[in-house]
Amino acid sequence: MATVEQLLASMAQAGVDQCVAFGFAFSDPGLCRLCNDYVLSSAREHAREILPFAVVAPDESGMAEAESVRCLEQGAMGLGELMPDAGVFGADDPRLEGVMRVARQARVPVMIHVNEQLGHEYRGKGAFGPVDGYRLATRFPANELIFSHWGGGLAFYELMPEVRKALANVYYDTAASLYLYDDAIFGCLMGCAASKILFGTDYPLIGQQRFMRRLADSGLGSDDLRSLLGGNLERLLSGQRLGGGAA
Repeated sequence: MATVEQLLASMAQAGVDQCVAFGFAFSDPGLCRLCNDYVLSSAREHAREILPFAVVAPDESGMAEAESVRCLEQGAMGLGELMPDAGVFGADDPRLEGVMRVARQARVPVMIHVNEQLGHEYRGKGAFGPVDGYRLATRFPANELIFSHWGGGLAFYELMPEVRKALANVYYDTAASLYLYDDAIFGCLMGCAASKILFGTDYPLIGQQRFMRRLADSGLGSDDLRSLLGGNLERLLSGQRLGGGAA
């Protein structure tokens, strides 16, 4: 969907210093491997700018587990974004065990695509929603998880003490917010989970510069902006190759 050259140009235009990058989570493990090879190669060539994650397709053969190990050994800093819809896997799927075990042992996060289950329909809107995300998090409480797209709204439930306790190792990214939510969501959820929100745009579907302009107009204070635009990610990936200023 975008080459490394296009990504770097977008980053320069938007003033983004570092970027988590990964391929699309195809159900075909061969395509996942091709995506991973490209992302890892790009990260080696542009080590300061690109923080690589690796996509895998959970399966029964152990291929996803082996691919996870291979990519982590070559510099991947996390796994994902994994796509649970279209029959690939569900919250209770036993095929997740191997991938989650590898991530726990390597102490790296796993990013999961989660969709909001209300609102308008659109192509690609999946059925794996906040309830599924909650079940997944409680099934793997020792794993650090990043739920994309505000966890499909799961982040709102951080206002419930028992849910917040159960989701202690869960983070949320802001990707695709401009398609889904009023800009008030930034202040609302930074107010209740400020240390757990990670900046993501869904580039190239949403331009990084466009997203940064909207964020600048959101009314967030300087402390919240520092946390959102790299501080939280730096803590999550502490000990890995991260030089600060990530977004």
